[in-house]
Amino acid sequence: MTTVLVVDDQSLIRSAVRDLLDAAEGIMVVGEAADGEAAVALARSLRPDVVVCDIRMPRMDGIDATAVICADPALTDTRVLILTTFEEDEYVVSALRAGASGFIGKGAEPDDIVRAVLAVHEGGALLSPAATRALIETWVRAAPAQVGAPASLEALTDRERQVLLLVARGRSNDEIAGELFISPHTAKSHVKNTMLKLGAHDRAQLVIAAYESGLLRPGR
Repeated sequence: MTTVLVVDDQSLIRSAVRDLLDAAEGIMVVGEAADGEAAVALARSLRPDVVVCDIRMPRMDGIDATAVICADPALTDTRVLILTTFEEDEYVVSALRAGASGFIGKGAEPDDIVRAVLAVHEGGALLSPAATRALIETWVRAAPAQVGAPASLEALTDRERQVLLLVARGRSNDEIAGELFISPHTAKSHVKNTMLKLGAHDRAQLVIAAYESGLLRPGR
């Protein structure tokens, strides 16, 4: 059973998402919050598998709440799924940096929202690495000065740098294994080790790290 905390300052949207998820097989909504501060407090007390969180909210916005939740050692198994509109790419990138495992639009089909929650709980990013890369690349092109401090890759081995580059280019573990002539299990281990060394929550954050470090540049 996947437990979920729904966070949105609009009660109508919050209720609709709660009802949708409660009706889905294998999902149970364990709490609701109308702002980021309440979301953090409830996440700590309820320890849900997934927090479905809006971005723009009073008291503490969804990006700050995501950062607090994802940095809490007691919530290492909790994933954040951002509920947003796709017109605000810069907010989405900031949310991914803060530790969010993915994002979905408020106008998405009900089945897509359910699948997104389950996918995030299973440890995947909501968007494929290729789709995440496309979003980040678009934003980097539009606002290169806002990308932030470069990520350091000094802790990575040469092989891990190769793996990071392939993840950022949208390759799956099986595809990485094929390109590097290693087993899928070894590829998965390299991806996991790279995440640990870079403090990345999931593959989406590896894409961001590849851009911020200069390992991958728009159009390459």
